[in-house]
Amino acid sequence: MSTIEVRPATLRDAKAIAQVHTLAVQEAYRGLLPDDYLRTLKPEERQAYWREAIEYCEPQVMVALEGDKVVGFVGYDRSRDPKSRPTTGEIWAIYAAPSHWQQGVGLALWDAARDGLLEEGCTTATVWIPLCNERALRFHEIAGFKRELSTAKTSLVGGVRIEEIRLKRALH
Repeated sequence: MSTIEVRPATLRDAKAIAQVHTLAVQEAYRGLLPDDYLRTLKPEERQAYWREAIEYCEPQVMVALEGDKVVGFVGYDRSRDPKSRPTTGEIWAIYAAPSHWQQGVGLALWDAARDGLLEEGCTTATVWIPLCNERALRFHEIAGFKRELSTAKTSLVGGVRIEEIRLKRALH
């Protein structure tokens, strides 16, 4: 088994992060979102977002490396939810390359994000997950997150209505 290293992202990582993000979304949502929509997703369109996030630390971004190759990333910061407490952090995004699913990449990234949120003074963490993404729900529940049933909301993604739910856990 290979060793996964996690470190803060640099601007040079933005392209690789965008590639992982695109591939992971296309694989995770195959059969759940229209194929036409998934085919339109391009790493180049996500690269600018991740460059800006890395440059301004909003969210803070960490990458998982296997050797010198980016195989996953996590973006985390304070919660974006209205009326959330200042001690509530949020996992804005966490993805591993599909070739590295179930190899400890997600866990390594979650550990780094949890440590970062604790350093920021956060006591709880939240994450929004589409109910149709059983893999992501299972991952977060194994990591100790609990569903907050009263938070269910509907978003329109690729012309399809997707139900999302917030999950929450204590950081200590």
